[in-house]
Amino acid sequence: MKKLSVLVAMLMVVGCGKKEEAPAKTAAKPTAKAKTPPKAPAKKAAPKIVVDDGTTATINLTGNDQMRFNTQKVTVKAGRKIKLNLKHVGKLPITAMGHNFVLLKPGTDLAAFNAKAINAKATNYIPASEADKIIANTTLIGGGGSTSIEFDAPAKGKYTFICSYPGHYALMKGQLIVE
Repeated sequence: MKKLSVLVAMLMVVGCGKKEEAPAKTAAKPTAKAKTPPKAPAKKAAPKIVVDDGTTATINLTGNDQMRFNTQKVTVKAGRKIKLNLKHVGKLPITAMGHNFVLLKPGTDLAAFNAKAINAKATNYIPASEADKIIANTTLIGGGGSTSIEFDAPAKGKYTFICSYPGHYALMKGQLIVE
């Protein structure tokens, strides 16, 4: 009987040490809907490049530290007064990244004009010898600066505008189209 008691005790120990298997788990289904990413803040509309009130065409031109104007094409009506606002939206100083606006007469050789402008530091890179090729120009400005000029729209046609700061004209140029 002693053997039977030991055997029962052993079976109980072995039986008690045996783990019960847990029921198989099923894949949980998501209970929350996927979140929609937050909406980006509304961007302010960029100011129009040309605002024409019937008498004056206001041109809002910017230049940046990457040597780019905000447009390469501006169209205005013949007979308008033009008010050109130039703003340097970059941060670099005038000595490193100056910008201006120079409107040239048709047929002006850009490379020849630029070669003379490079040597015209004293006159903000506007060569006096080329005055007869210039319709209008602004002063030179650095990062954060702005300037404005007013002039009468030239006759109907296409006119090239550039920044005459050394090395800029290759990238900073565009057309003023007078209709």
